[in-house]
Amino acid sequence: MERVEVAVVGGGPAGATAAERAAAHGAETVLFEQGVPREDREELGPDSTDAAGMLDYWIDIMDFEFEEIPDEVVLCELEGTEFVGPNSAVKLTTTGMDASYSKFGYTFHRARMDDWLYERATDAGADLRVGTGVSDLETDLRSESSKGPTHTLTLSNGDQLEAQYVILADGPQRRITLEALDQFTPPGRSISEQLSPPEANHIAYQEYREFPPELFEEFEDTLKFWWGYMPGETAYPWVFPNDGTVARVGLTMPIGMRLEDVDNPESYALLDPEDDQLPSGSEYITRLLELEYGDEYDIEEDIPIVEDRGKSKGTETYPISSTRPIDSPVGANIAVAGGAMGTTSAFHEGGYHVAVRTGKIAGRLAATDSLENYNEIWKRAIGDEILRNVSFADIVKEYEPDDWDWAFDVVTDMQGDSSGNALLNRTYSAGIGATKILAAYKKRKFTYRNGKYVQFNEDDYMY
Repeated sequence: MERVEVAVVGGGPAGATAAERAAAHGAETVLFEQGVPREDREELGPDSTDAAGMLDYWIDIMDFEFEEIPDEVVLCELEGTEFVGPNSAVKLTTTGMDASYSKFGYTFHRARMDDWLYERATDAGADLRVGTGVSDLETDLRSESSKGPTHTLTLSNGDQLEAQYVILADGPQRRITLEALDQFTPPGRSISEQLSPPEANHIAYQEYREFPPELFEEFEDTLKFWWGYMPGETAYPWVFPNDGTVARVGLTMPIGMRLEDVDNPESYALLDPEDDQLPSGSEYITRLLELEYGDEYDIEEDIPIVEDRGKSKGTETYPISSTRPIDSPVGANIAVAGGAMGTTSAFHEGGYHVAVRTGKIAGRLAATDSLENYNEIWKRAIGDEILRNVSFADIVKEYEPDDWDWAFDVVTDMQGDSSGNALLNRTYSAGIGATKILAAYKKRKFTYRNGKYVQFNEDDYMY
């Protein structure tokens, strides 16, 4: 049987960076990625589907310098973001976070970014096997290896491979992660139940659309989000500027939500009285474009789908995990990274940055026989980011359209006379509304202090 030191399951940003770091630190490393086709890629590659925006401080979280990233990856440098409510809107021109990158952020070509990470992993000496998935993982806790448990991976082609360490990076779908971790959970508890309930996860859909130049100018350097337009926790449409006059128009919505679950369907601009079920992703986008631009433009003629982009004919569908993260069973020589561990969030549209960072940490520690430190180190690296995301997502969980208008009016007041100040600044001068938001935020952060945002702790595993 083939044997390696580090096996990485999944080839997204977490997996690619894990493989690169492990190989760079001298470990014999192999990565398995089932691979998917894309209209804009000649060969199979990772499931590179994301709205693909990067905020300024996220670059630092990834532990990259902006100058390292190839020019062809970056599509559009951003000056700010606009949040639109049913009757109110606010624009922010700073994240309010310390960052080495000088602009608000940038949009990027996700497939090219993933391919660049693959090049780095290959150059470091990792063996990347795209087109070969993993169908099963068995852990031998009684292994006679001096480094502890070992693992047998059964591949999609029937072959088997033994690895000392395994890094699970199979994204929010967690095809291998759930079963692999459930073998270490105590009776009455299940990783599968905690990471995969429909109400805690989302599906995202986007289309590449060509905009008339005069219309594209409205958001050519700005991310735009519509809140309170469609029902569901953390459900919203967006427009991300791309290259030329192409933008990605997309949305995020909870998996499994039904129209009968909506308390006030008449209050949502993208629902019609005639609806007998919630619209599909494509129907939602058509309704958004009609609502915003239909008076002046024929949507299908003037803002067409660009069919040679994206995953399939100008469209992409992908899952986003919206659960709180889990610790890894490091006592079994297993680390879970990126979306598979629940670090991504529908609230901020994915989590490429935290996937990259957790992958880097897992790969380095596995290669240096230090994986027992993984849970401590990833919290130190991205814990503040996870705490912010979890806290804000909790605050807006029950928001309806009127609540979003109120929140955006409050943020506008909080910005005062200095346009662009970050959320939660100037709370005193903004009055009781700002104080209410700040108090709710601090309360949630206190609830999740000291790593309590983790929903399954290292000590919960049984070996």
